[in-house]
Parts: sequence; structure tokens; C-alpha cells
Amino acid sequence: MKRSFDELVRLMTTLRGPNGCPWDRKQTLPSLKPFIIEESYEVVDAIDRDDRADLCEELGDFLLQAVFVAEVTREEGSFDINDSVTAIYEKLVRRHPHVFGDVEARDAEQVLVNWEKLKNEERKAENKSVLAGVPQSLPALLKASRLTEKAARVGFDWRRTEDVFDKLSEEIGELHEAIDSGDESRVQDEIGDLLFTIANIARKLNVNAEEALQSTNRKFRRRFESMEASVRETGRNLDQLSLEQMDALWDEAKAAERG
Repeated sequence: MKRSFDELVRLMTTLRGPNGCPWDRKQTLPSLKPFIIEESYEVVDAIDRDDRADLCEELGDFLLQAVFVAEVTREEGSFDINDSVTAIYEKLVRRHPHVFGDVEARDAEQVLVNWEKLKNEERKAENKSVLAGVPQSLPALLKASRLTEKAARVGFDWRRTEDVFDKLSEEIGELHEAIDSGDESRVQDEIGDLLFTIANIARKLNVNAEEALQSTNRKFRRRFESMEASVRETGRNLDQLSLEQMDALWDEAKAAERG
């Protein structure tokens, strides 16, 4: 039996009600933040695994977080879930004048240009920064990509990708100098600058830096776990091998993936 969105909203109201669940009733906006983040990542993970059944379930968990937050704010008298639905509905209509108005958009790129122009006009009316739409809580690499993307849309950007590589060389040199100085805070600062520059290179090459690093993380995990499995077959553990032996196992894992 399929359920409706309104039924989910009413269920959440019951769970938060006088005769509801003690745990649900105890939650606050700050206490819900970890669950919102976790459920977001689980949706992304299901997409990456191309698992439609799991995606269906995780999307429900993700939707619950929106309903949960809106129930807390309804109780305090600020807004309810229907106000949020109305806000996004009106925003989508307003930001799609090529669908609901007389503006033309030849392709997806033109849609993005128009979208950003409308957002900038809204920010100017509210006296907000171009960077205001980038959440503070984003993962650092993703945030770096979004910040520089926003800045680039108003013209603050390198003209050529090669110029960013020059900046990369400069940042590597500054990191070496910081290491030689023995100043730990300076080393941390220069590593941050280096990562920020790499995020810029990825953006200039139309590569999602966050997804690229996540892909490499998954690749490292696969190969490392393959090494562990190979060693276990001999009755040993990795920490019993020399670095040279582990390097050889790593090369075997790489070769197995490629062939």
C-alpha cells in the first residue's frame, strides 16, 4: 500500500505529539544536524552503487529529515513543511523564465547563466555576497570548488588553465619553505592553499574535485583490501611485511584491476 506525503507529515506530528515517541519528542534542530548530513551521504552512496532499491529507501530517510525539521519549526510557530514547499515552488518558477516566461535558453549552459543572473539580482536586492549561497558546513574540498565557481561567474578567475598550474608550482614552493621553517601553523596554511589551488584546476578542467577524490578513496580502499586478502592467504598480516613487499602487493592489486 502506497502512502502519501501528507500521511508522512501527519505521522511525524503524531510521533512528536503528547502520546508519541520520547526520542522523537526530544529532538531539536541542532540534534538533527548529524542525521541530515548522514542521510544525504547515504543517498549519494546509493546513487554511486547504482542500487535503485536502496536509493528508494534512503530517499525516504532523507525526506523524513525535511519533514522532521519542518515539524519542529511548525511547533515553534515559525513555518511548516507547506511553507517550504511553497518557497521552492515559487523559486523554481521564478528561476525558470525560459519555461514559464518569455526568456530564451538554447541549452543547459544558457540556463545556468540565466539562473546565476537571477540569483545575483536577488542577492543585490537583499544586499548579500555572491558567495552567500555556499553553505559553511560543506566538506572543505567541495566548498573550495563552489566558492571559486561562484567567484568565476562574476569574472574573478584565471584566464587560462595553464595559469593555475603556475600557481600550483608557486604553492608547492611555498609549502617547502614552510616545512623548512618548522612553523606548523604556516605548514597547515600552505597545505590549505595547495588544496585550494588543486580544486581550482579541477574546476577549470570541468572535473568535480569532490567526486574525483572520492573515486580515488574507493580505489585505494579496494587495492589495500586486496593486499590484506593476499597476505591473509599466507597466514600473515601486512605489518609483518617490509615496505618493498607491500609495494609489490600493491602493484599486483593494480594489475589485477586493469587486466
